[in-house]
Amino acid sequence: MTDVASTHVSTLSPARADLFRIAAIVDALLLLAAAALAVFHAPADTVQGVVQKIFYLHVPSAIAAYAAFAVVLAGGLVFLWNESPAADRLARVAAEVGLLFTTVMLVSGSLWARPIWGTYWVWWDPRLVSTLVLWLIYAGYLLVRRIATPGRQAGRFAAVVGIVGFIDVPIVHFSVSWWRTIHPPIETAAPEALPPEMLLTFAVSMVAILLLAAVLLGYRYRVEVLRDRLQAALDR
Repeated sequence: MTDVASTHVSTLSPARADLFRIAAIVDALLLLAAAALAVFHAPADTVQGVVQKIFYLHVPSAIAAYAAFAVVLAGGLVFLWNESPAADRLARVAAEVGLLFTTVMLVSGSLWARPIWGTYWVWWDPRLVSTLVLWLIYAGYLLVRRIATPGRQAGRFAAVVGIVGFIDVPIVHFSVSWWRTIHPPIETAAPEALPPEMLLTFAVSMVAILLLAAVLLGYRYRVEVLRDRLQAALDR
């Protein structure tokens, strides 16, 4: 049985595996460059001081989470349309990546808030509460995927949860414009509002974090493909 399994379970082609390695190496260099720019190149904010540099991790992590949850949305829609195992698998791993970056967003935001607001958390703030709800939605999505018996019904239910859960993404993003909040308005964090040194640091940080999300998603997808192939081989 082991020989049969090893025969049917194959890894990525050498070219694709090399592409993943190159992407991971490039991203590691970009992350180091982003950290160096944040520490040594970008000036401290005139109002918030050095703590404002958490911005270069916080905002790109938020956008990476949005992008990952958009992949969950797309994968769910495709699965409901044609029940593609690949779409279902992609949605599952994208939810993991999105939840990771939402966690980074929540933690970095709390660390940023402590010296500025005098507290780690404000329960009446719409941005904070809606972000926590977003985390809970996709944590619940992954919990359903873990405890439900694999199959068509579980996949369709998870797809619906992932699609409906995405409604909270624009709520999180525009909450600072729609309701009273202690967060600064979107316009103040727009790239055109940043001086050149901050803009460069933000751009490198954004590319590094988005590439990290893509690499993590790619590697997790690869693991899930191999796991499915192994299970199929063992079931023969």
